[in-house]
Amino acid sequence: MLAKALSILVIDENQIRASIIEAGLREAGHERVTVVHDVNGIARRIADLAPDVIVIDLENPNRDMLENMFQLSRVVKRPIAMFVDRSDQASIEAAVEAGVSAYVVDGLKRERVKPILDMAISRFNAFSRMSRELEELRGELENRKLVDRAKGILMASRSVTESEAYALLRKAAMNENRTIGEVARSLITAAGLLAPPEDKRP
Repeated sequence: MLAKALSILVIDENQIRASIIEAGLREAGHERVTVVHDVNGIARRIADLAPDVIVIDLENPNRDMLENMFQLSRVVKRPIAMFVDRSDQASIEAAVEAGVSAYVVDGLKRERVKPILDMAISRFNAFSRMSRELEELRGELENRKLVDRAKGILMASRSVTESEAYALLRKAAMNENRTIGEVARSLITAAGLLAPPEDKRP
């Protein structure tokens, strides 16, 4: 029994090929499968259906169709498994760049659908986790820079040590129920506004 009933959207203009994917998904126990044959207005359909996973099958994709699908994958922020009959190195690289979780060339077989879908979900989750961690690290680095600048301002204006300056920031943060980074940013902004004109020149 599945831990979570995934909602899966299959996008395929070819009804026979779509039926192969749908059969593979249903055999794997997925019941919430929606098949769409018309790619026109697909972004709106995805927004309305809000699927957990998207499977795209392109029989003989041209460059424009591939680019449209890659643009779609950048926007929807969901695991995407894409099957194509043929491809080249540039298309494969573009798929990776667009965030396609699984890009399968000439590999549409019913028994392969489930493992490829599982791989797409796993890769998407891993990539999302890495992206969140990277964003958190960037935020921490930015906060550290702000705190260092604010400490410098306090050390110069109040003739205190670095540790005393940090203690002042921490106390202000506690009193105002804000983060030290937020207090530091406010202090830097205020110092810039209060500085005499000659101090603002580079």
